[in-house]
Amino acid sequence: MTRDTDKLAEEIARQAERMKFTRENPGPSPLRGIGTFGMIGWSIAVPTVGGAFLGHWLDRVAPQAFPWTIALILGGVVLGGFIAAAWINKEGGGK
Repeated sequence: MTRDTDKLAEEIARQAERMKFTRENPGPSPLRGIGTFGMIGWSIAVPTVGGAFLGHWLDRVAPQAFPWTIALILGGVVLGGFIAAAWINKEGGGK
């Protein structure tokens, strides 16, 4: 009977270790992926829209031979790309 009790105790200990490991190291969550996707989108969208508004205002206030709106939209996209890349690297996505 001691052998059966020892096997049962070992099985319970293995299950407890697996449960502890799973709790401490959760797998990838679909919601985290959606959150990351949203964060990257906002990182690009906000500077782009800000550049569009600022460019539109500059086109009215200080007209140039080139359109400020287009230039600042492109600048916002580039800035947003750098922000998104930095955020991904910080979160560990660039492993």
